[in-house]
Amino acid sequence: MSKLFDLTDKVAIITGSTKGIGKAIAEEYAKAGAKVVISSRKADMCEQVASELQAQGFDALPVACHVGDKAQLQNLVDKTLEAYGQIDILVCNAATNPVYGPTHNVSDEAFDKIMGTNVKGTFWLCNMAIPHMVKQGGGSIVLLSSIAGLRASANIGVYGMSKAAEAGLARNLSLEWGPQNIRVNSIAPGLIRTDFAQALLDDPARLQRVEEKLPLRRVGEPVDIAGVALFLASAAGAYVTGQTIVADGGDTIT
Repeated sequence: MSKLFDLTDKVAIITGSTKGIGKAIAEEYAKAGAKVVISSRKADMCEQVASELQAQGFDALPVACHVGDKAQLQNLVDKTLEAYGQIDILVCNAATNPVYGPTHNVSDEAFDKIMGTNVKGTFWLCNMAIPHMVKQGGGSIVLLSSIAGLRASANIGVYGMSKAAEAGLARNLSLEWGPQNIRVNSIAPGLIRTDFAQALLDDPARLQRVEEKLPLRRVGEPVDIAGVALFLASAAGAYVTGQTIVADGGDTIT
């Protein structure tokens, strides 16, 4: 393997890493040599995924965490430092979208939940991890945005707003912390084969219509996004910061 993609001895926290894109990122980071911290709300799922990785000879630590809870985020950072003594990579993947429909139907409670989890939680965790990266001489942060943050939607508008905010956060943090060798980028996935897209995936006729409009003629797989995340976390992406990389099979160019 090229040293450009080598993560040997690096420690990576990946939120929302018990399934979908987050799990795929954790798996690819582990294969590249990183020690990975598996995190999601459910402790049993964290332990299960960590055990799967450990069975393959990888170093994985399970730490349950609700990213909308500041105390739990601090515990995630503390447990990582306790186990490994460093944080080199942070991937903020965990997110929520409890509503589907026009923005005027979104309750205050739902709005606060989306923004609190997707934006404020990410903001908190970045600010908790960055000082430790600075002490080590650098680090890489990857925020999972979405193409929903790049264009309007009649059904997931507030979610899209939160994802646009994450891309904005990546730009600002990259400016503030670039002099300390902290790189911050975001990824904007298109339609990926995850639970988030399950309703579409379960409708073959609708899925076919969607895929026929995509230049690559297929829905993305979680590993497609994991590849981008590996690039951004490794030496291969050493001169990339403040960017939003779109990985959507060409969706947004049509």
